[in-house]
Amino acid sequence: MRTEVIAVGTELLLGQIANTNAQWISQRMAELGLPVYSHAVVGDNLDRVAGSFREAARRSDIIIVTGGLGPTEDDLTRDAGSMILGKPVHEHAPSMERIEAYYKKNNKTMSLNNRKQSHVFDGAFVLDNKEGMAPGQIIQQGEVTWVFLPGVPREMKALMESGVIPFLQRSFSLQSEIVSEMLHFIGIGESDLETQLQALISHQTNPTLAPLASEGEVGLRLTATGETTDEAKAKIAEMKRVVLDKVGDFYYGSDDETIESTVQRLLSRHGYRLGAAESFTGGKFIERMISLPGASAVCQGGLTTYTAEMKEQVLDIPKYLIREYGTISHECAEMMALNTQSLLHVDAAVSFTGVAGPDSSEGKEPGTVFIGLQIRDKSPEVHRFQFQGGRDQVRERAVKKGFELLFHHLKD
Repeated sequence: MRTEVIAVGTELLLGQIANTNAQWISQRMAELGLPVYSHAVVGDNLDRVAGSFREAARRSDIIIVTGGLGPTEDDLTRDAGSMILGKPVHEHAPSMERIEAYYKKNNKTMSLNNRKQSHVFDGAFVLDNKEGMAPGQIIQQGEVTWVFLPGVPREMKALMESGVIPFLQRSFSLQSEIVSEMLHFIGIGESDLETQLQALISHQTNPTLAPLASEGEVGLRLTATGETTDEAKAKIAEMKRVVLDKVGDFYYGSDDETIESTVQRLLSRHGYRLGAAESFTGGKFIERMISLPGASAVCQGGLTTYTAEMKEQVLDIPKYLIREYGTISHECAEMMALNTQSLLHVDAAVSFTGVAGPDSSEGKEPGTVFIGLQIRDKSPEVHRFQFQGGRDQVRERAVKKGFELLFHHLKD
């Protein structure tokens, strides 16, 4: 069974709103064992919408359309559907009654074009929309099942759960279960990860492996099918074991786990408390830590010392050190970490100093960053980086790198 999702709306193409409907539908369909093979977005143009429907009918067994069911002239899903399906529309009395009741209850005058929202295709299985106005519709024509849903996410999700999914479960023998797990890696690039897993990727069948790069880290999506969920999960578990045997040193968690939550867990496991001293990152590192539930158990706090004067007065950085090496230096980052450990009475301290840009500072070009680490009674460490990108990118990349360094120190 090949499933396709088509989103109708020029606002999606303009980037005014994100197409979160397609993502959510794909996740739910995968859980049913009905994988989505294609996503399409088409603007509010009758010929283009009809053309998209026509192409989808040639390649897909289930077509889920969201959007274009509103009351205005540019809501063209019904018109295009009538052209392709050869089915006229008619007013659905229960939906019309709900629309009229809404306006009456809110003491509003209903414009005539709102009647359009109650229109459904002849012969459609109608899904009552209790969250909005336009009903959902399911039409089976030949070998193709068409599903038409409003574009408002709240309405779409309610109709999927209450009507579409039960319909599909009744209509199809869903013997194949699909399970996915996203593995997260940090400290290794996408190309290096793919090189080390090349043999697995080249011969993948079930499960499949898909590397996905993101800012400062790499994801690897494992997807397996089975006659039962447990069978698919077992295949995922075995492939995960093989993957981690090869690149486990860089693995920090799966699915919804973040590098911050992993660092929090490791700090808790060691019984450590964390503190930070930040200059050009302006508190971004510690903000991400304290945004986690339960952060107070491992996070003591942070000191944001942007200027040289604040580094001297708050962090007790000696004037001679700043005068000789500058604030953007190995020496300053080391002293920031050491003094943060003693000032905040913590087991682990991290420091950030650098040049975010756009201009150079102290003879250092934009993107120059020093990150200091002081863990318990170990010798302090300082790492120098040269990040690319604009001011905000440099700051974000430095923060992510700080979490990466802590992770690799704490995981052993």
